[in-house]
Amino acid sequence: MRCLVFMMYDIISGILYPVSCVGHSGIFSLTLSKTNNMETYDTVVEAINGLKKRGYPFDFNIQFDKLVCKEHGYCLNPSEFEITEVHRFEGDTNPSDEDVVYAIESKDGKIKGVYSGAFGTYADDISSDMIKKLTLHTN
Repeated sequence: MRCLVFMMYDIISGILYPVSCVGHSGIFSLTLSKTNNMETYDTVVEAINGLKKRGYPFDFNIQFDKLVCKEHGYCLNPSEFEITEVHRFEGDTNPSDEDVVYAIESKDGKIKGVYSGAFGTYADDISSDMIKKLTLHTN
């Protein structure tokens, strides 16, 4: 297993964020966190379960221009939430290994949850505002 931890400077906010990259068995994960409590995960399932244990209990899905948690009736537009962590997983050769797990928090801090979705060819149909919000945190 290889692990690399470095800092990434966000030129828009002027904030320095910790970033880690872990790779083994042909799967690589990249983690970006807005806090210093960064966790790294080897798999998508491990990331989702870890975030839920750390206080992100709700499951979100994208419905074109908003994040929706159908189970609890929550709906967040891009301007109403922040992405606090990003865990990106890439396989060496298999596109089905590619996924991104986002830790989502409403701006008032009352709603926290997880969104997991493919990127690239397998990505969902979403609005340009949502693409901007998610892309800022994965590139």
